[in-house]
Amino acid sequence: MINKNRLFYGSCLALLTTAFAFTVINGIAFSVKQEFILTNAQLGVFTGVFFIGFTISQVIFSPLCDIIGMRWIVRGAFVGHVAGAILIMTAGQYEMAVAGSLFAGLGAGLVEAGCNPLVAALYPDNKSTKMNHFHMWFPYGNLIAAVILTLIFGTLGAGWRSYLLLILVPAIGYGIMMITAPYPHTEGRSAGVSVGQSFKALFAPIMLIMMPMMLLTASMELPPSAWVPPVLQAGGVNGLLVFGFVFGIMGTLRLLAGPVVRALTPTGILFGGAVLTVIGLYLFSFADTLLLTFATAAIWAVGIAYFWPTMLGFVSERNPKSGALGLGVMGAIGMLAAFFVTPWLGGVADEKGHATLDETAATAVLESAMTTFPGMANQAGPQAQDIMDIVAQVQGVLDEAEDSGALPVGSTMQALRAVSQSGLESDLVDEAAGILNPADHAGGQQSFRTLAPWGLILVLVFGVLLFMDRRAGGYKAEKLGRSDP
Repeated sequence: MINKNRLFYGSCLALLTTAFAFTVINGIAFSVKQEFILTNAQLGVFTGVFFIGFTISQVIFSPLCDIIGMRWIVRGAFVGHVAGAILIMTAGQYEMAVAGSLFAGLGAGLVEAGCNPLVAALYPDNKSTKMNHFHMWFPYGNLIAAVILTLIFGTLGAGWRSYLLLILVPAIGYGIMMITAPYPHTEGRSAGVSVGQSFKALFAPIMLIMMPMMLLTASMELPPSAWVPPVLQAGGVNGLLVFGFVFGIMGTLRLLAGPVVRALTPTGILFGGAVLTVIGLYLFSFADTLLLTFATAAIWAVGIAYFWPTMLGFVSERNPKSGALGLGVMGAIGMLAAFFVTPWLGGVADEKGHATLDETAATAVLESAMTTFPGMANQAGPQAQDIMDIVAQVQGVLDEAEDSGALPVGSTMQALRAVSQSGLESDLVDEAAGILNPADHAGGQQSFRTLAPWGLILVLVFGVLLFMDRRAGGYKAEKLGRSDP
């Protein structure tokens, strides 16, 4: 017998695991950057490959959902989450950490591929609201994880590798609840919709509109979320606290989705969210005090709160024949956009941050490193090679600066990062950090400012859809019947 509550709450716990994975990966980003001495672009790959794993699992398994059933997909999610956590926890080099992030993303994508159609099948008459109730556990999960990491792990002084334990606990929980439970058929299979019909429905006019809009809504939400902790941390603000604050707002709004959906309709929610997102993200990039940081982050949080679940609910209600495939394609598009935009934002941050560097001070620090570090390497024993690697990196920057007349973009900040994270007892370490961190902070903020105007496309398109709905007499959801061909 199908236990609707067990499946729904198990799905919520699975999404909570995804949220914990997302928060942990972004929460340890600054530490991973330090340990493996990464550029912002490399760090963007570590955090962004989570999204590509998500996309891969969505693309491969969403079309198979009607065939193999949702239980096998959820089982795969469990394996991905657990494997990802263990790989990152035991990573001895950058590539292994990236592999762990990829596996965690595969698990996250399988949660979406299996649980989104499961929620639609369990609540066919209330999809938008229940999608929001299900997806509230992503922001709430981020909030819970941020609090745990800050107040418990941070207070205990636990190393960043121990943070990965936070993923394993809820993963085991939803594994127990869902791996052996009986599942319903997907909504499309119950209605007799074939896989071929689902593929055909992907080319319906509404899907051709909403798929590129998913690119933009995801880009407004996920990549900035990934950069908030390291950008704010470089500016001396606890990024995880702001991260948790943002997702606390998002979760609460999704909890209240029922009356909001009834009052505004899904289309109205998308339009209002687009307006607030553009305003909030743009102003967030100018925030220079703690109060302004929280205030502008709140506007942005309200804007993005309903984007992901409402986009899924909208597509499922307006184009139900697309079924699990349509939901999977939407999720895959969103995460694929996030994969490309996240490292792109990192590259923008490097470029914009470099422009704020005091080149005279940076050059002085690098030249001093060239005169002091080789001598320190001679007395460093096993660490000598690491120090000489830093010396070689610094020398390359200075050589390029001599040839071109200016410090090179990207590699200069990377060289400063190597000096500041060398762990050596030298005033140069603090001096390098004093030059680097403000540049990292300023560059990150300006990357948000660069992204914000793209949201104006969302304002325009969702505004037109809202106008068309009102001309047609209001928002209308289409329902599948068992007699549908």
